[in-house]
Amino acid sequence: MPQNRHIRHVSTVLAAGLALTLAGCSGGTGATEAAPVAAAATLDPNADLTKQNLTITIWDGYSPKDLPQRVKAKLGFDLKVTLHDTNEDALSKIHSSAGKEIDVAFVSGQYAQALNEAGLLEPLHPELIPNLANLYPEAANLSYDKGNKFSVPYTWGTTGLCYRSDLVKTEPTSWKDLLSPPPALRGKVTMMTTERWLALPALKYLRYSINTSDDAQLKKAKDLLVKAKKNLLGYDDTTFGDRLKSGEAAIVEAWDGWCPTSEKNIKFVVPKEGSDLWADTMVILKSSKHKEAAHAFINYILDPEIHGWMAANILYKVPNKAAMDKVDPALLAQNPPLKMTPADLLQGESIIDLGQDSAKFTRLANEVAGKR
Repeated sequence: MPQNRHIRHVSTVLAAGLALTLAGCSGGTGATEAAPVAAAATLDPNADLTKQNLTITIWDGYSPKDLPQRVKAKLGFDLKVTLHDTNEDALSKIHSSAGKEIDVAFVSGQYAQALNEAGLLEPLHPELIPNLANLYPEAANLSYDKGNKFSVPYTWGTTGLCYRSDLVKTEPTSWKDLLSPPPALRGKVTMMTTERWLALPALKYLRYSINTSDDAQLKKAKDLLVKAKKNLLGYDDTTFGDRLKSGEAAIVEAWDGWCPTSEKNIKFVVPKEGSDLWADTMVILKSSKHKEAAHAFINYILDPEIHGWMAANILYKVPNKAAMDKVDPALLAQNPPLKMTPADLLQGESIIDLGQDSAKFTRLANEVAGKR
């Protein structure tokens, strides 16, 4: 993987199994605004945090290695960091007996929505998270949690075309350039197999919602994706950046943070038909016995110096204006996707949990990529 970074959560996630599991216990419908099913606990703003401790679950490489030491020094309590590879792994932990020990989970936005619909999340107490003021106002307009009632966005970004400007005669502007490339580029393009992202190029090219559950629309998207298979170098969720660098690939579907734009001749563009807006979040489990410490931890993460670590080290944008304002201008110049504004991102469509309809995307992926 490029520069030995962690495998981003979406490289193997978003299978329908999790959504179906949560839908089964919550009746999840994929609604864009999910209300907490129980009132928030009464918390003590003057609680002695040194008498509490905290356990979080997060993707490997998604925070500083010395985060426990930093938290101890700043907040006075012990922090235990456990790791998960995918959103499914995180949810499996939460549903297991071991999950009773987890206080804060880092999960993608649509998974936070599903957890909330299942009644597993603590509604946030904004008065205990004053650093929420550091977030862009647009961070409160994400469809899976309007108003940040039960989740705080940690990173956000979009999906587009990552390409070698020296290998393409005409720079790509449309998802059609991926789905039906010119003859010279056939066999030199890659697409993702992660379910929602496999469907995304076709759905957006057809001007459909990426959250559609309409059978006729999904059938048209599937047919388009099946036709596109003959032009592919392969399906690739993790090594597309390396393939671009080597020249094996010329155009790939990519998440903005994983397009190696600091390399010569590699560029990133959001197609004219539009794309998504993905987000990873921090949520507090209702079962946590240390909710004051959990809020203090999230508030600490939102400190510009701490939150800015993501942009500087992982090259993912954070929805924290104070943190992004501190990013080295030279880094921004080398990595243009980091310069995308909240207004740019909000042109994308937020991914939401689809409940039982997630199974339709599983079937689509199996019928398309599973036939190779």
